[in-house]
Amino acid sequence: MSNLLSLTSSQLNQAAKLKDQITALESKLSSILGGAATATVKPKLGRPPGKSKAMSAAGRAKIAAAQKARWAKINSGKPSKPVGKKKRTMSAAGRAAIAAAAKARWAKAKAAGKNTL
Repeated sequence: MSNLLSLTSSQLNQAAKLKDQITALESKLSSILGGAATATVKPKLGRPPGKSKAMSAAGRAKIAAAQKARWAKINSGKPSKPVGKKKRTMSAAGRAAIAAAAKARWAKAKAAGKNTL
């Protein structure tokens, strides 16, 4: 189907007339068949209502086990994650020294009449 923007006005008029003719023919057909004719029925997607799932729980479990086995095979040659260094912590004395230095900086800045460092 061509792009609607590339069609000329005469082509658009012809398409509109054809669509009107199709609609008229569909209505005639439905009147002949007693309203049972619907030409543009879209198929429903998905599973019909009341229909059970296609795979059993045992089948899903087998697939999961097979996938775990594949991952185990892939990861078997790799070493485990190395234990990292212990995270450093600051002593209470070091923390107090930093806090004292910050307070001294702010005291000096406020004495100079500054609101920012």
